[in-house]
Amino acid sequence: MMERPHVAAAPNALELDPVIECYKRDVDRSLLRENLRRSVDERMANLVELQHFAAELRRAGRVARAR
Repeated sequence: MMERPHVAAAPNALELDPVIECYKRDVDRSLLRENLRRSVDERMANLVELQHFAAELRRAGRVARAR
């Protein structure tokens, strides 16, 4: 019979990880909820728009550095 590898016991669900709690303070959950109300197609379209915007910012940065 094969033994299962040792698995650490799951922490008590009521114990909060202080590192995670620190990061959660800076998360705007209203933006997450707003985004999740959108369809997958809408979210993908927004992602494509964001990628185009990022590419334009990179291009503008290269132009500004070249001057």
